[in-house]
Amino acid sequence: MDRFQEMTVFEAVADEMSLAAAARRLYLSAPPVTRAIDALEQRLGVSLLQRSTRGVFLTETGERFLADCRRILTEVADADRSASGLHTSPQGRLQVSMPLLFGQSLMTPILLEYLQAHPRVEVFGVYQDRVPNLHEEGIEVAVQVGALPDSSLFAAKVGDVRRIICASPDYLAAQGTPSQPEQLIEHQIVHSSADARTPEWQFVQQGVVKRYGLLPRLSCATNHAAIAAAERGAGLVRCMSYQVHESLALGRLQPVLQEFELPVLPVHVVYREGRRAAARVRSFVDLAVSRLRVHPALNGG
Repeated sequence: MDRFQEMTVFEAVADEMSLAAAARRLYLSAPPVTRAIDALEQRLGVSLLQRSTRGVFLTETGERFLADCRRILTEVADADRSASGLHTSPQGRLQVSMPLLFGQSLMTPILLEYLQAHPRVEVFGVYQDRVPNLHEEGIEVAVQVGALPDSSLFAAKVGDVRRIICASPDYLAAQGTPSQPEQLIEHQIVHSSADARTPEWQFVQQGVVKRYGLLPRLSCATNHAAIAAAERGAGLVRCMSYQVHESLALGRLQPVLQEFELPVLPVHVVYREGRRAAARVRSFVDLAVSRLRVHPALNGG
């Protein structure tokens, strides 16, 4: 095998975590896959995989090499697609990353609309509450909440969101509505470990950011679970405004302490290569930006 084929085999093995599964994916028998990995490790003089009875696992060197392989294979595939017309007609596989609840509530209608309009595109949605590395992870488009680091990526701002504190109307009627952050110690706190490891809520008071360490009555592993508990009267929860936009609109939750909120956070659609990107990327970005910029959860809702 040549080097390009070796990298293709290595990527498949890394994805499948199995030599046999990688062979099936590539329509090869197992021996050529094993020989390709052995030849690659021998040529590089490093160990890329750890083998065990449970499968194969990447070494630290293997993880770094995988990122380089993905970048090179993507560039080669893009060159082929450009030559064959994929840069003018949306087609192929599009990988999109977005925060979990943002994807579920705001992006799902956009994804479905896009798929309806472009039947030759396959979309793979990556739902994760962290900032991805687009180049290393092979992601072409991402929705990011918060300030953007300096990078070579292209970005289109689509709105702003707020960090808010809210509770159910029944809870506030029974326990009272706090008018100062200092009063939070008197309330039941619902905490999501997906938001932060320990509940330390921040507020702006007289132009200064103050932090309040709180003892949660209920801790949840996900934002969705914490919000659902707050809707049922469990206590006060901190979340992003887009995560509870529908709950606020329907009256299931009410915001409190709004005058002490931190500054808003921008929301961007981020992508690689700008107008040089494949048609599937450009067309998806155009649709997502146009829909998100008028969504009330990001623009005054």
